[in-house]
Order: sequence, then structure tokens, then C-alpha cells
Amino acid sequence: METKKILLGIKEYFLITLGILCYVLGWAIFLVPNNLIGGGVTGIASIVQYATGGAIKMGYTYFVINAGLLIAALFVIGRNFGVKTVYAIILASVGLNVFQGIIPQTFIQSMALDNGKLMSTIMGGIMVGVGIGMSLSQGGSTGGTDIIALMINKYRNISLGRLILFMDVIIILSSLIVPSYTADGQLVPFVQKLTTVVYGLILIAVCTSVLDMYMAGSKQSVQLFVFSKKYKELADAITRDLHRGVTVLEGQGWYTKTEAHVLMVLTRKTDMSMLLRYIKTIDPDAFLSITSVSGVYGKGFDKIKEKAAKQAEMTK
Repeated sequence: METKKILLGIKEYFLITLGILCYVLGWAIFLVPNNLIGGGVTGIASIVQYATGGAIKMGYTYFVINAGLLIAALFVIGRNFGVKTVYAIILASVGLNVFQGIIPQTFIQSMALDNGKLMSTIMGGIMVGVGIGMSLSQGGSTGGTDIIALMINKYRNISLGRLILFMDVIIILSSLIVPSYTADGQLVPFVQKLTTVVYGLILIAVCTSVLDMYMAGSKQSVQLFVFSKKYKELADAITRDLHRGVTVLEGQGWYTKTEAHVLMVLTRKTDMSMLLRYIKTIDPDAFLSITSVSGVYGKGFDKIKEKAAKQAEMTK
């Protein structure tokens, strides 16, 4: 059990690191070179960087703002979330500063600048959305509005993407009242800033859509019905080795008029292939039926939000 716990921790931090890398590269390659503005604390940090002509790098502003939000999250969401998020914030803060200086300009020119702002907005939004999703799915966060959204989502059944979208729109619109300078020190005209706002809205639309799709996919569950004469062996093996609950249903095969036992198992979709292989090693002749399900609540799955639970009790 200790080994499994250590391996699980390594896997979680590896995926958080991969997500932060994807998030940072989206900004460094596609968004910052085009003077594009996004949402969240990173969006605020980009506004500060553009307003100071690059004197204050994004990573510094990003870290300072997130430090205050993180303290609040520790009390609301828990210490484990805080540890992972501290790691993610430090990694992202360093990455936002470092990667802007080490990525070759020729690569940025061919990947982002030559393809125009619209394509850069879409590509950057996809990378940022995937990066946030990978971090959130492992219990971490890229900070900022993600932390605020998770604190609200703990008590209310509201889409994470929708919460982040609302806050991001306000941040992007605020860029209109702050002066902005390009990398070579030229003041960005107000008309061009209006265009940047439009690109920013497209960016958060792409980002939140990708985030919601990623989170829905990572949390999707499946229901398996297993028909097997070795149902006892399978039930013991699934509960003992895979740590999944099994319900044994009694039935009758109508064609053969013989008694039958059916195993019902609920598991994450990401664990399905491993479970199928495990079943086949015990009983290659097992008959399986698989159905995608949603709204699985209980130990090992999603938790009913406190507000929703209270409303259900009031209606009884």
C-alpha cells in the first residue's frame, strides 16, 4: 500500500508538471509575442508586463497575487490541495519568466507570428486549457481564478469553466483602461487594444471549452456487468487487487433455465482497460456489458456538494 501511495504521488506531480509546462508554453510561444491578453491572474500579469514595457515580468506579478489567494484556499479547500498548488504556482512563476527568454525567436516567428493572431489565440487557448485541466484533475491548480472557482465549486454545483469565464471577461475588459507597450517600446493604439480584447474573449472561450471537456473526460465513469461462472474469484480479485466495489446480482438464464450470478462494477473510464484485462486473465470466457454513466456519487467517486445536499434534505 505504501508503494502504491508513493507511485500515485509521483504520477500526480508528474502530470501537474506536464500540465504547467503546457500552460507556460502556450503563453510564451503564442500569446505573449502577439501582445495577447488572457484571463485569470496570468491575464493580470500580462497586462502589468505590457504596461511596464516588459520591466516587470509576468512571473513576479503572478506569484505575488497567487500568494494571497493561496492562503485563503488553504483554509477552504485543504492542505493537500495547497501543497500541490504551491508547487504548481512556483513552477509556473519561474516558467513564465524563463521560457520567454530561452525559446528561439525564429521558432516563435514560424509558429505564432507568421500564422497571425487568430491562430495564435486558438493554439494558445488549447494549450492553456489542457494545462489547467491536467493540473486540476490531479488536485493542483495554476492559481488565480482557478483557486477561486474551486473554492466556489466545493459548495455549489457550478461548472468550473463557467466560473472562470465570468472572472476572465472582467479582467480582459479592464485592459482597455491600462496603457500597453509592445516589446520594442511602442504604445499600442486604443483601436488595436479593442481588437486585442476580442482576441482575449476568443481565447477564454477556447480555453474554458477545452477545460470543461478535459475535466468531463477525466471524471467520466462506466458501469460493467460481468457474467461469469467464476464470479466469486472475480469479485474477490476486483475488491482485493483493484480496490473497487462489487455487487453480486442473482438471476436466471432464461434460455438455459439455470441460475446465474452477475457482477456489477462502477469504475472510472480511465481504469476500464486495466479492469477488462484483469477480468480476462481470470476468465477468458466472461461476458461483459459496459455502459457510460454520469453522476456517480460516493466513496471513490464524486461528492455531493454541501449546498445541494442541504436542499435535498429540505425537500423531503
